[in-house]
Amino acid sequence: MSNHTHIDEHRDDEGAKTGMWIFIFTELLLFGGLFIVYSVYRYLNPAAFHLAAEELDTFIGTANTVILLISSMTIAMSISAIQSQNKKLTLILMGITILLAVAFMVNKYFEWSGKIAHGIYPGSPTLMDASQGEILFFGLYYAMTGLHALHIVIGVAFIAYVMRLVVKDEVQHDNFAILENSGLYWHLVDLIWIFLFPLFYLIT
Repeated sequence: MSNHTHIDEHRDDEGAKTGMWIFIFTELLLFGGLFIVYSVYRYLNPAAFHLAAEELDTFIGTANTVILLISSMTIAMSISAIQSQNKKLTLILMGITILLAVAFMVNKYFEWSGKIAHGIYPGSPTLMDASQGEILFFGLYYAMTGLHALHIVIGVAFIAYVMRLVVKDEVQHDNFAILENSGLYWHLVDLIWIFLFPLFYLIT
């Protein structure tokens, strides 16, 4: 009991939240810069970007958007569940969030592999024969969606780690800052995709 009290005395929930918000801000700056680069190149190459965008599968992009929106809801619900001292529901909702993330990555794998199978990837002979604008479009597409996919993998690892803490009762109704932080990170992943989806799949 004294050991538990000792740990609580040195816990800095506000500091952890502040650190997460600072991290999120730096991530938004990173992707914000990429969005600006994309916008400039699209302005300079409107016809080529329009032609290249037609190669993308809007259905898969839409499905992945729905998947991430639902996953944001489930991770938020897990925080409400832990506050209600419902450990089982918390774990179920976190597990669903991870499964949805895996579904997103599976969709992205098939989308990327389809493009690669058709010779559409940076440095490919097919793409080298295309216009400069198309080369720029797909370069940005792979770079930005690839970076987003990396954030998905990190987010899954983060949530899985917090699940382990919940199982061990190290995260409870009065000590769930790390669960909130994992939720904030996941909402960031969702927000980034909300911008990526229309930029690459919808704007023509």
